[in-house]
Amino acid sequence: MKPTILMAPRMPARLVARLQERYEVLGPMSHPRPEALPAGAEAARALLTVGTWKTDAALIEALPNLSLIACYGTGNEGVERAAARARGIMVSNAADANATSVAEFAMGLMLASARQIGAAERFARAGRWQGNAIERMATVPGLAGRKLGIFGLGAIGQRIAVRAAAFDMTIGYHNRSPRPELPYQYHASLLGLAEWADILMVSVRASGETRHAIDARILRALGPDGHLVNISRGIAVDEAALIEALESGTIAGAALDVYEHEPAIPDRLKALENVVLTPHIAANAESAQVAQQELLLANLEAFFAGRPLLSPVAL
Repeated sequence: MKPTILMAPRMPARLVARLQERYEVLGPMSHPRPEALPAGAEAARALLTVGTWKTDAALIEALPNLSLIACYGTGNEGVERAAARARGIMVSNAADANATSVAEFAMGLMLASARQIGAAERFARAGRWQGNAIERMATVPGLAGRKLGIFGLGAIGQRIAVRAAAFDMTIGYHNRSPRPELPYQYHASLLGLAEWADILMVSVRASGETRHAIDARILRALGPDGHLVNISRGIAVDEAALIEALESGTIAGAALDVYEHEPAIPDRLKALENVVLTPHIAANAESAQVAQQELLLANLEAFFAGRPLLSPVAL
């Protein structure tokens, strides 16, 4: 008999087809609560989910045979770690499988915000461009020589740093601890990093510690010429404070791929001209999706064979 696994949110069709070759796949669920469990879910030994879906104690308790929570992406903030740890349930994620894709997209967002690419497109589409001698957009600083502050120098943050260095930017970072083996300037506080930086890049994992880490104080420190880019998780930024900062000119602009209450984007944010908005697609490169799927399959194979997971999450 095929082992039973439970797919919480809907997964990519290509992945589901491969899973069904090896496992009895139940789901997807309409929402991550016990009452939404499909028939037979009590037999599931592995739960497939994503970091933004809640896997809390109630759901874990409703799955008596659960021994693995496998997160499709890198995020695992939705997993109630204490409940998993108490049951001896292992957790895996996609490690750095999508890091290159996200770093590429981060650079695109930084360019779009700092060089006003979105505003320029709207300017052209509206027919306002009649030649640069008549009405032209205001000049903006380039990236060369500017200071990029990276909040979270993990796998994604390091890849962003390498790419930004190729743009002749100066790189600084704030992390839980210094990375002396890397050639970037460490800042002991996020506030100090924001005061130093021209552009603040958010690439931390979502956690209670990082929730609303980017607040009104940090945005004031970034200043009226500063830009904020977030390819991390929406909860790392106080969205209300960010809207106020963008409306008031406290900062020059922002580029966001993630939001505090996804998929909702506040109307006030959508109305602003100095913000670039994308629908959480930084990891949507084909190469990243294939890598994530292969790693999830490999973790499942290792789990059911009794071997160590390839990308375990420490609980």
